[in-house]
Amino acid sequence: MDTMSLPFFPHRRGKMPPPGETGQETLYLRSLSDRQVPVTVKLRDGERVRGWIEYFDDAMLRLTREGLPNLFIYKHQISTITEAGHKGVSHAGDAGNTANHRPNSNGAGS
Repeated sequence: MDTMSLPFFPHRRGKMPPPGETGQETLYLRSLSDRQVPVTVKLRDGERVRGWIEYFDDAMLRLTREGLPNLFIYKHQISTITEAGHKGVSHAGDAGNTANHRPNSNGAGS
């Protein structure tokens, strides 16, 4: 007689988790930067700053502003990036060529 009977669970072959980096964030930010698209960056504390993305890397971006000091903003402090003139338009996922973009919270590109 078995001292311990465990039910049989066949190994499930479920979906794999999404990859950590798809490259879509880089493509999107490069597109905004190359076209000098005016954007509004909403920070995690609720503050909003406007300008265009002149430079970015894995950890931060540089927001260039007319008549105001330029800002270097750590990506982990960004809640959303919205193209100016696109209100209430959201994107599918965390990257893509649409109005909003939310950088990965770990500071790396998605």
